[in-house]
Amino acid sequence: MIRDTSLSDRLIEKPKGLSRRALIWGATALVLLALAALVFPTARRWASADRSVDASRLRFATISQGDLVRDISVQGRIVAAFHPTLFSPDAGTVRLLVRAGDRVTRGQDLARVDSPKLRSLLKQEEARLDGAQADMDRQRLLARQRQLAAQQEIDLLEVKLAAAKRGEQRANESRAAGIINDVDYEKAQDDHSILALELAHARQKANLEKDDMEFEIRNRELQVERQRLVTTDIRRQVDELVLRSPVDGLVSRLDIMEQDVVAQGQPILGIVDLSAYEVEIRVPEAYAAEILPETEAVIRYDGRTFPGIVKNMSPEVEGSQVKGVVVFAGDPPLGLKQNQRVSTRLVLESRSNVLKVTRGPFLEEGGGRKAYVMDGDLAILRPIEVGTVSVGEVEILSGLQAGDEIIISDMTRFRGAQSILVRR
Repeated sequence: MIRDTSLSDRLIEKPKGLSRRALIWGATALVLLALAALVFPTARRWASADRSVDASRLRFATISQGDLVRDISVQGRIVAAFHPTLFSPDAGTVRLLVRAGDRVTRGQDLARVDSPKLRSLLKQEEARLDGAQADMDRQRLLARQRQLAAQQEIDLLEVKLAAAKRGEQRANESRAAGIINDVDYEKAQDDHSILALELAHARQKANLEKDDMEFEIRNRELQVERQRLVTTDIRRQVDELVLRSPVDGLVSRLDIMEQDVVAQGQPILGIVDLSAYEVEIRVPEAYAAEILPETEAVIRYDGRTFPGIVKNMSPEVEGSQVKGVVVFAGDPPLGLKQNQRVSTRLVLESRSNVLKVTRGPFLEEGGGRKAYVMDGDLAILRPIEVGTVSVGEVEILSGLQAGDEIIISDMTRFRGAQSILVRR
């Protein structure tokens, strides 16, 4: 019988030094102390933050150095550089030959205005022209008749003068021979002198008749020319009753209906020239004084940019805005449509080698006087000073350096906190 285990028990000696458990606990303590030393500064920084925000809800930008272009972005719409409106030249009934949206070519008939009054007036003036032409022809015939009668009289007097001259010669010979008396001799001399005088007068009269006839003919010619001008003008007015397209383009609108009765000067339809487009812009009144003709512009259309130039600016302010026109500096893009919306950037100033950062809502909320600068995971509010402001960038005058990262999101949510923990 075995009473206990005392005879079989063996004494085990306790090992010298620290136990295994103590070593484990000691190592754990050292690790915790090391972690505390590392985490404590960060935790202390986190604890000092007034607010915290997730980084995914913020936008960041880095301060850089380079060129800055000061510009403004305005909305514009495509308008045709030449978009004439055709008006009725006279009162009458209109017959339309095209519809809105139809493509037309230069010189194509678009509408006809039926004006009975104008057609009747043309016939009357044509009849007056024919009458004036007939009067001129009759005057020319009369002039030839008078000229012929005057020439006949001259020819007859020349024959009589030649006969009188021969008679005078015979009288001289007879007197020398003592055949005739003094009375007959003197009569022969008188007849010759009288005929010579009548011939001279007849020639002068013929010259006067010629001048008078030329004057009368010229007067008739002027009357015919005047009537021809009147008739030509009326014929032009009748021809203008057919409205023709001045350009290759598109019928933009119809202002009347088919067979409408219109008054003189009433608009009939509009044409858009598809070969030349401009951009009509509206600029805020505050910038209008800085935008002059020839100001550089950049037109954005269909994801691409095209250079442009400011053509003119209106002197009138409408609704706190000033209207202007920008033209393409080169060939315009294809596919432009009337009244199509486009974005236009106007270059006001260009600065080189400046500190700049991407523009964001922080500028408007902070007034350009403060910004949150990233320092690790903390964003520290720092006073800054900004200069030139463009559509996409802002010039930094003081408070920031190249390479600094700032928050460009809206700062309203931070409520003026001096530091913010950014959770990444």
